[in-house]
Amino acid sequence: MLEKLETMDRQEHQAPKQLFGKRHVQYLLLFSVTALAYGLRNILNLAVLAMITKNPPEGVTTYPEWSESKNLILSSFFWGYVLTQVPAGQLAERFGPKLFLSGTVMVCSLFSILIPVFGSQFGYGGVMFCRIIQGLMQGFIYPSIHHLISAWVPLTSRAKIASFVYAGGPLGTVFVMPIVGYISGSKLGWQTVFYLIGGVGFAWTAFWIFLGLDSPTQHKSITPEELKFIQDGIVSNKKKEHLPTPWKDILKSLPFWAILICHFGDLWGFWTMLTEIPTYLDKILKYDIAANSTLSALPYLTYWLLNLVMSPIADYIITNKITSVGASRKIFNSIGVFIPAIALFALVFIGPEEKVLTVFVLVIAVGVNTAILSGFHVNHIDIAPNHSGTLMGITNAIGNVAAILAPLAVDLFKKLGKYEETDKELWNIVFLTASVLFITTGIFYAIAASGEVQPWNNKRFIKEEPVLEKEKEPMYQNGT
Repeated sequence: MLEKLETMDRQEHQAPKQLFGKRHVQYLLLFSVTALAYGLRNILNLAVLAMITKNPPEGVTTYPEWSESKNLILSSFFWGYVLTQVPAGQLAERFGPKLFLSGTVMVCSLFSILIPVFGSQFGYGGVMFCRIIQGLMQGFIYPSIHHLISAWVPLTSRAKIASFVYAGGPLGTVFVMPIVGYISGSKLGWQTVFYLIGGVGFAWTAFWIFLGLDSPTQHKSITPEELKFIQDGIVSNKKKEHLPTPWKDILKSLPFWAILICHFGDLWGFWTMLTEIPTYLDKILKYDIAANSTLSALPYLTYWLLNLVMSPIADYIITNKITSVGASRKIFNSIGVFIPAIALFALVFIGPEEKVLTVFVLVIAVGVNTAILSGFHVNHIDIAPNHSGTLMGITNAIGNVAAILAPLAVDLFKKLGKYEETDKELWNIVFLTASVLFITTGIFYAIAASGEVQPWNNKRFIKEEPVLEKEKEPMYQNGT
């Protein structure tokens, strides 16, 4: 791929003089929806502690009897989430992602508002039902975003823009956690946070309906200069009919399996940290919910800040031919999984009395994981831009099985070892498990991954339009 990238005429593929174009509006909308999606998804990780407390603020209803079902409740979102990933990618590629983002965010926001209602009427089963529906809806978000990135982002900006968009998720967590902690610890009660973020979701949907578009060619006021810049830097097969998904080729593709396996290992580690850090800070380090919320947000602020540094470096070394695309993906992916693995391993040897050091190591473990956004997380578009939504759907579905299993594994370890959540030994096992999965799946990715467009990406065209001679140059057959 590097050789093909070297054929790029950089003088002809310069960015438009306009500093803020129509494409940037799309990038901001996608960034904000990842922030919103993570807020809707992660709000329960901290709010559940307020929901089950035996000492609530005056006038606030809580459910201490749900304590033993906490991790089951936390995992329920992903029961629905994994089911819609693959069909979501297929539907986004066939019909365009705008429709699905609008509907799914709206429904997801509605069921956020319904969580307190269903909880009071049907118990924790009602909460789980709402979370399963939210998961089903959010299953459309990442495949749709991947499809939009392949349509709107030129190759030379791919790592930077994709990382910017997906880093909205951790930043959403940064904003949500302190709000959840403050409101849940007040007389407003934990119920209010679900109403609040549901309202934000409805507001985003309105903006997306009016401003979001499936591709730059649909934009009525985009300048010819900006449109040419986008189209010259992406792969477009100019198909008249839907390009069939080469399922057999995908399943036989080693680079695809490298992404899938690494996605699973990364999400086990990531969701172990995301769902269990609040409990660890509560049960082991003994922080109250207000301090807990701030400290739980700190690693994700670091994640976002480090992304601002790492993604431009990833783009720079590719654009300036310092490494190939594949080598860059492997380098940043290794940083993103091996350093967190070392940090989680170190937590085993850090006692609960060393609070500052523990928080620092957690910040490193979560923060440095941002490098995967320039690693396997964008690699789908490198190897198969025509099927990137489908590939993201597959790997995100399988990967998020880990998000189901990780919190349930905590309960399994508790049962097998007869541990309580206040036992440090329990958390040593939890962190070691995540560390081992980070390392083993990261090694497989480093060996098997590729940055080259795979032959099956353009397989079985239905009908093509004539293309300009410039579009036939090698660099235009590679990447989006």
